[in-house]
Amino acid sequence: MSINSETGPGYGEQTQLAREQEAKLVKSLRRVDVILFIVAAVIALDVIGTIAAGGPQSLFWGIFLMATFMIPSAMIFAETGAAFPQEGGPYQWTKLAYGRLVAGVTSVLYWITNPIWLGGALVSIAYTAFDAYVHPLPAGSIGDWVFKLAFVWVAILLAVVSLKTGKIFVNVGAWAKLAVLALLIITTVIYGIKNGFQPLSFSDMTPTMEGFLGAAPVILFAYVGFEAPSAASEEIIDPAADTAPSIRRGSFIAVAAYLLPVLAIMLVVPAGDLDGIEAFMKAFETVFSIYGGAAHTLLTITALLLVYALVNQGSSWMIATDRIQAMAAADGTFFGGYFGEFNEKLGTPLRVNIMSGVMSSIFVAASMTLAQGDAGAVFGVVLFCAISTLLVSYLTIVPALMKLKRIYPDVHRPYSVPGGSRGFHILGIMVVVYIAIGSVVAMLPGVLESALGQEYDYMDIWGTSKASVIGFTLGTFLIVVLIGVAGYLGAGKVRAGLITDANND
Repeated sequence: MSINSETGPGYGEQTQLAREQEAKLVKSLRRVDVILFIVAAVIALDVIGTIAAGGPQSLFWGIFLMATFMIPSAMIFAETGAAFPQEGGPYQWTKLAYGRLVAGVTSVLYWITNPIWLGGALVSIAYTAFDAYVHPLPAGSIGDWVFKLAFVWVAILLAVVSLKTGKIFVNVGAWAKLAVLALLIITTVIYGIKNGFQPLSFSDMTPTMEGFLGAAPVILFAYVGFEAPSAASEEIIDPAADTAPSIRRGSFIAVAAYLLPVLAIMLVVPAGDLDGIEAFMKAFETVFSIYGGAAHTLLTITALLLVYALVNQGSSWMIATDRIQAMAAADGTFFGGYFGEFNEKLGTPLRVNIMSGVMSSIFVAASMTLAQGDAGAVFGVVLFCAISTLLVSYLTIVPALMKLKRIYPDVHRPYSVPGGSRGFHILGIMVVVYIAIGSVVAMLPGVLESALGQEYDYMDIWGTSKASVIGFTLGTFLIVVLIGVAGYLGAGKVRAGLITDANND
């Protein structure tokens, strides 16, 4: 959907290639589909265990960041997504605010996180649950390789199929995720009534800067994503009417889906046994004891639901980020336009989908062959930094929202945050501050901590020296930025086909 160019200079400017791709899009997402898309993308089951593993203070920061980061970001994305419903959402908003070069680099930072996350981290979490509770898969075995590569390509396949079909799997995955969480909460209540709960000391929730810096990057990474449905705005049946209500309702579901399970885990699993995703499944193992002989079967079913929910989480992000990158390519910011083509029959960015699948597979192979010694330490640093580029991309996306609020005051906004323009900018500044802190902690591990007088042992945390950690984090970030710049420079011929709404009408 092009936007009226009379609203502002260059507002409706597109390339011919981008206009051709928009013609291939099919409206297929209803409001309930958008809500479930948010559930699939935003609620990260692995992070629930990580927050619980951080103890009462991590719970405090989880609640605090919900109130001061998650809800504000949901509100400003709800307003912007409804007001500017163009395919490729975040790319389009950044382009309108800062131009194609900045938008092109931002889209690469935003997109590249997800194939790396899928193949380097998400697949490992799914493998851990499957190996422990469904069927043993010895590390490095053929079964290990098959499982991980199959996990990646099933997620990619769900992004490749038409959105009319793909949304069915997204919706089922979202309901599977909610079912797993509801099962944990309900069973925890029954278990607690029968056996009592672990004592929870509220004095341990006293916040510290060390606790904040330790928890913030992970929690912030989990709490972003409310803009994801806007990547497919022109495939939403009524984006102006449905985007904002869907994000608001999705944010309420996310609050409950994070807080209640975290509390449930902390109430039944001893603090010393809490450790990331293992804490999540350990909680099920503990509370399912009330079901006697059926406990093992229920654990297996839960693990399978968890694996499917994780596949679905990866595919929902691929659906969003691959569309953003494809629209950026079609609009002349990512090489020669090859990756800007949407498949005529499927209406999906097939070429970017395949590129993402190949990248994910490479990281699966790297994680399995570089797991030990110095190479393993370096790979861990690069993986962490590459995943963290998603946070960095918001340092241009969120200011772009604030600039659009200022320079396009007459654009109709079906939903407005309380307080008008001032309220919008206050919320935007809050979000940017958190993103900046999280980005510094991610891009420069230990620097902020050391500046605040905290001890930070690089060898103990990363297995390598400070110079290596900082060198590889900055180097990885620089390479991603250079890919974005090279993509823009290589797309000059695509940009030569610029048109405006006025020339086309």
